[in-house]
Amino acid sequence: MPRAPDLRPPAPRIETEDLPAARLEHVDLHPERVPRLRKRWGMPALVGGGAMVLILGAAGADTYEIVADLFARSAILGGAAAGVAGLGFGMIGLGAWREWASLRALRGVDAVRAALAGGDPVARARAARTWLHELPEGPALLPAIDAINDPDAILALLRAGPVASLRLQAEALGRNAALQSVAGVAAMPSPGLAALFVAWRGLRLIRQVAVLHGLRPGVFATFDLFRRTAMAAGAVAGMEVAANTAAHALLSSPLLQHVAGEMAGAGVAARRMIVLARAAAVACSPMPPDTK
Repeated sequence: MPRAPDLRPPAPRIETEDLPAARLEHVDLHPERVPRLRKRWGMPALVGGGAMVLILGAAGADTYEIVADLFARSAILGGAAAGVAGLGFGMIGLGAWREWASLRALRGVDAVRAALAGGDPVARARAARTWLHELPEGPALLPAIDAINDPDAILALLRAGPVASLRLQAEALGRNAALQSVAGVAAMPSPGLAALFVAWRGLRLIRQVAVLHGLRPGVFATFDLFRRTAMAAGAVAGMEVAANTAAHALLSSPLLQHVAGEMAGAGVAARRMIVLARAAAVACSPMPPDTK
């Protein structure tokens, strides 16, 4: 007799690997191992720069015509218009110069970090002096840097002195931002406003940590610093994963959300503010990571 067809549904197929999977950990790359890419402007920078040139050029041409017309009518009116135009364009130029200086300061952090991570003792000592000049308590350590002959001792002195002090101050700023975020979320009438408040407080925290490290970021430098902070978050993520997972699981539970309402989300936002402060401190500090 022919066999009856098997109408049972197929069993799920599960494939397993014999060897354990590799752990996903943050890997610190030395500056000499990182491939150097040619720096060039991207499409947003080119489009924004071209639009700014056209706008300023058109404004300058119109201003020149207005000033020339007023000079033809009266020397006093022309002089007043020229003074107002010069003041306005001077303020624009001053803002552009400050923005360029803040971006250059961020590039200087990368240069100092590369020199401290390199093997040249002279370049390492020079980079340490350059960074200490930017800190309020830095000049007091310059004689100690000059007296050290061991390059590794320079890094040890920096880690035990200004780096540890800046880390504590950054964590204090993070705790203050965490408390303010909790109070702000509790006072906001809608979740959308609460999200905007937390985002604004996070950007302000990044700027505060940057000022703590001797930087004065402008608008574009703040966005660049935000990108660096996001990249530096991987350096502190390994130490924060367990705490963040436990805090998120506890504060996001349905029972706690039913009891405390929006305060549960505020607790998660407060925890993230502390982590954000630590990541911003890593991004703003020129100290290379300790691989020992």
